[in-house]
Amino acid sequence: MATNKSSKVNVPILFSFSILIFISVFAASIFIGSVHISFWDVIDGLMGKGDNAVIIRSLRVPRAIGSVICGAALATAGLLLQSATSNELCAPNIIGINSGAGFAVMVLTCFFPNAHYMLSPISFIGALCATAIVMGISVSNKNTFTRSGIVLSGVAVSAFFSAGVSFLSLRFPDALPSYTAFSVGGLSGVYFEDILPVIAPILILILFSFLISQKLNLLYLGDESAMSLGVNTKRLRVIVIIIAAALSALSVSFAGLIGFVGLIVPHISRRIAGHDNRILIPLSALIGGTLVTLADILGRVVFAPGEIPCGIFLSALGAPFFLFLLISRRGGSRT
Repeated sequence: MATNKSSKVNVPILFSFSILIFISVFAASIFIGSVHISFWDVIDGLMGKGDNAVIIRSLRVPRAIGSVICGAALATAGLLLQSATSNELCAPNIIGINSGAGFAVMVLTCFFPNAHYMLSPISFIGALCATAIVMGISVSNKNTFTRSGIVLSGVAVSAFFSAGVSFLSLRFPDALPSYTAFSVGGLSGVYFEDILPVIAPILILILFSFLISQKLNLLYLGDESAMSLGVNTKRLRVIVIIIAAALSALSVSFAGLIGFVGLIVPHISRRIAGHDNRILIPLSALIGGTLVTLADILGRVVFAPGEIPCGIFLSALGAPFFLFLLISRRGGSRT
């Protein structure tokens, strides 16, 4: 049913409309902020002229680019995980990626409070270590490396790291303010030096995801059917989960623990375009970038001149969305 729907979608119109919305929101992120700057002053600032050039070129532009690549990375990661596990409630935080990054940052904050320059690399390392543990548990036992086994291993690892964060927060209460800012997630204070190292890897990983999208589609047929068509399902799942973990880790390294993007966006994309991953991967990247950028704009203007991290807006949107998915799945199982 879903694959038939994707064939009825007018792909050029769909992507033209999505790109138009994306460009509009991206431009709005540069022109709109907690400090009001007129349209022509923003134009001058982009050209390096006027008193607002520093605000525009050094603050708003990298923040807008950061929100785009963060949203694209998280949305693609969520889609890959849901496709690999055949679980539409799966997301990067479910398999321990966020908790691993959070624990690493908490350790850094507790024992090396002055090493702020290590925040991004240590969160990246923590996210990848958590994923490596999940994969190690899953691969070590052939009976564990299943769609449900990966998720269950991730839940266990996530609980372990969350317990570690709770323990450290009790032992080092002074570290909580710094950790809380990271755990909420946001783009405030993101500069070019934060995002330039991650732009190319994120784009390459998204492109590679697109290149294997046809094999991902075969997983919808079930493991036996996919293997009969020449797909090594175990190896494919390992590759997909590694890509998803890397995308999430790269995003976390500069934006913090922004949640629910990897859960919400794939569902929106499927409602629009069906289940063909060749369409869903680029579409999810566009929608994810748009959603995070829009949330960041709202965070800047709703309580201006103060700011609310975009992670709060996304959590406020994601929590009821998650409950809706749970209720709808329960209702569907009864019919």
